[in-house]
Amino acid sequence: MKTHKVEQLVIATVGFFWCFLMWFSTAAFSPSIANHYNLSLAALGLLASSAIWMAPIGRIIAGWAADRFGAPRTFAFILAVCGLVSIASAYTTDYDILFIERVIVAIAGVSFVVGIQHVAQWFEPGEIGTAEGLYAGTGNVGAGVGALLLPRIFGLDYQAAFLWLGVIALVIAAWYLLRGEAAKHDKVRATARQSADLRGTVYVWTRYIAIALMLAYAMSFGLEIAMNAWLPGYFTRGFHEALLALGFTSIAGVQIAAGTFAAVQSFTASLFRPFSGFMSDLFQRRGWTPLPMIARTLPYAPRLHWLAISLLLITLSMVALTVAGLMNSLPLSVMVLVAFGVFVSFGTGGTFALVPLLFPNRPGVAAGFIGGVSTAGGIVYPLVFAHTANIHMGYLYIALFMFIPFTLFYFWAARYEHHPEDHGIGDGLLGRPKPVADKA
Repeated sequence: MKTHKVEQLVIATVGFFWCFLMWFSTAAFSPSIANHYNLSLAALGLLASSAIWMAPIGRIIAGWAADRFGAPRTFAFILAVCGLVSIASAYTTDYDILFIERVIVAIAGVSFVVGIQHVAQWFEPGEIGTAEGLYAGTGNVGAGVGALLLPRIFGLDYQAAFLWLGVIALVIAAWYLLRGEAAKHDKVRATARQSADLRGTVYVWTRYIAIALMLAYAMSFGLEIAMNAWLPGYFTRGFHEALLALGFTSIAGVQIAAGTFAAVQSFTASLFRPFSGFMSDLFQRRGWTPLPMIARTLPYAPRLHWLAISLLLITLSMVALTVAGLMNSLPLSVMVLVAFGVFVSFGTGGTFALVPLLFPNRPGVAAGFIGGVSTAGGIVYPLVFAHTANIHMGYLYIALFMFIPFTLFYFWAARYEHHPEDHGIGDGLLGRPKPVADKA
């Protein structure tokens, strides 16, 4: 079948966009679901975090499956399963069954690493930052579109939304299967399939730099998806009086207003992600290495520095969110949220501009580990947010007790001037796996 890398990028991006839309469609209707089933704040936090439950282990398996079976088959399977369960959830009247079905639909979120592997198999190292940024950034817009448009299109009728999301997912699955190609060359495809073994997997998981990138992604994407699920409820509870003062007095009105403010973060985090990939490429071309401790002579050292700057900005913006909330200022919170979303995009784009370069022969396994385990942040953060005495203080606690240690570990792991991927846990026992062929 004759195809082109741009067509493969478009297929992966559309598939990821729809998966992201399905992934957070539950959060978009959380106020109406909470009202229909009379859920408490703690139950709302549990519902918000449930979207992420399957992501950590699911992404690890999906990354391995993409290397082993090819991205098109893996992606089409994910779309088909999630689409069918989404359709079933549209006809469910029991909350416990609905909760389980929406957890299964949330498997759609594992598709990210499959697309990352797919794009990495088609684009060269010099353009990988921009290509991965376009794929992930455009796909991530699905969450913002869901928060912004789904309540406006379907109102309180979340069942109809779940039905149509599932039907269209089945159509995209058929398209991906018919037109998707796993890799640019047979040699590239064979290399990825050969590297998807247990020894190579353990090797990637135990590298200090892989763990540091996983934590960096937990600080950026893990936080982004946590906020996607959390923010509609946060604005509803934390700024209820301000929303009433703006004229949003009905449940549907508050849901639309909260979803709109929540979408600010999602849109900025998504739209600026390609820009982050571009900035990573720019740092690389100009050779900028301004920070202490981090390596300066590695071929991709400037990309390490760009990601470190992103992590510092994310931490500062979390503190600013708490300050704005304690001031009870809705306009200031939204303004901080805009900057927050931009900084998060710097972190997400900066991380996956590095992953294919550090582990070029194991893109699926590496993406599965870094993009999978990191999503545990999407489970942990909403639970912390929901269990603090003051709803605004959770951002500060996470910045102080999680993000600062994560950033310090990143600086430490990125200090090696030669092959940082050679340093890890159990080097004496594990050794380095036999190299596989380079990319064609």
